[in-house]
Amino acid sequence: MIEAENIEDQSGLRPDGRRALELRQIRVKMGVFGQADGSAYIEQGNTKILVTVYGPHQPRGSTGRNTTKGIVNCQYSMAVFSLSSGERKRKPRGDRKSQERSLQLKHAMEAIIHLEIYPRSQIDIYVEALQVDGSEYCASVNAATLALIDAGIPIKNYAIGCTVTLINNPSSEDEDNTLGRGVLDANYLEECAPGVTLSVVALPNSDSKSKDGLIVVAQGAGQRLHLSQFESLKARVLYGCQDIKTILDHAVRQYLTEQSLPSLFHVALN
Repeated sequence: MIEAENIEDQSGLRPDGRRALELRQIRVKMGVFGQADGSAYIEQGNTKILVTVYGPHQPRGSTGRNTTKGIVNCQYSMAVFSLSSGERKRKPRGDRKSQERSLQLKHAMEAIIHLEIYPRSQIDIYVEALQVDGSEYCASVNAATLALIDAGIPIKNYAIGCTVTLINNPSSEDEDNTLGRGVLDANYLEECAPGVTLSVVALPNSDSKSKDGLIVVAQGAGQRLHLSQFESLKARVLYGCQDIKTILDHAVRQYLTEQSLPSLFHVALN
């Protein structure tokens, strides 16, 4: 078990040098695969996610041919070498965790895609976790959103994922100090510490609030989250979601500008 005092030092810094509300460095690349309709690669710290999108296309078999809205098919898998602990994952896909992640991603993507304009159609989203070092589900949501944009599929808003972790830090001073404080964008070390992690998918607006919807997936290490702590954690994680949206939106605008004006960014040297 990871000791709570190792999570934050006396100067208020986390093991990787971040403050409580500081995100890991985010790197983004869109249009990774030419054979897919859309693709994106994202790095959030040491967590690395690759997403490809195919469609819209006619549903396979008889399922969905008479539906008035499009169908979203999400498949989440983890590379056998993806775990930061050094262990090899025996089953990269089809296990319980992968099935749960696939369903959660499906719900998140259904919330932002204009499915009503794609009747009798299917959109396939394939997510591959190449390296996992915490917050992989939220990073997958962010990468899937970028892949949809690269595929030219109209979306209502960005689906932005971010984690907030409340780490129990026992103290003899008073009971409130034992709750620790919420830290954003948890890595593997912080997720394994005693406490609870909330993975939040939000549709943040420009005013940093989420009015369109909020999906919360709770993960924990045998700990319970008191309802009185939820609002403060939600405020923190929405703050992080807005910062991530700003980063992704900048990357999208730069990518689309490069695609529309390639001559300005790829000048031939004489």
